[in-house]
Amino acid sequence: MEKSYKEYLKHITTFIFDVDGVLTDGSVIINTDGQLLRTMNIKDGYALKTAVQQGFNVCIISGGKNEGVRERLRGLGITDIYLGAHQKIEQLDEYLDIYNIKTENVLYMGDDIPDLPVMNLVGLPTCPQDAASELKEVAKYVSYKKGGKGCVRDVIEQVLRVQGKWITDFDAEA
Repeated sequence: MEKSYKEYLKHITTFIFDVDGVLTDGSVIINTDGQLLRTMNIKDGYALKTAVQQGFNVCIISGGKNEGVRERLRGLGITDIYLGAHQKIEQLDEYLDIYNIKTENVLYMGDDIPDLPVMNLVGLPTCPQDAASELKEVAKYVSYKKGGKGCVRDVIEQVLRVQGKWITDFDAEA
């Protein structure tokens, strides 16, 4: 019998996320200069910042190249950001090697076909509720939230709560 995804939560030390379709809803607004604008969920941002503050490894691997995305994520304390990554396995391998991380300790969330190779390697592959059907087939957890609408908060909060690291006291030092 397949283990419940909840059994993996206590072993997660590392979160890796795609951007478009995970941290965003996958939509872009194109301004008159041709710049692509995205929106990100503030609750996802809070969860990402909390995970960093609690000592988790947090990494972004995205095919997109928007430097505004990099700046937003850096502002949350995330320093390992791979943009323009179309063969995501290469960045995954590099990141895991640098920090000596085992794949079984990684939660990865992706939403579309380029994420499949990484999802097939990590301990806890996850996806948003509106991910491509191929990802839902390999995910051990499908969030009840859509991409850009709190799915990142959903998975981070679950892991941190299971490990007793979710901060609910504003006076607590994080």
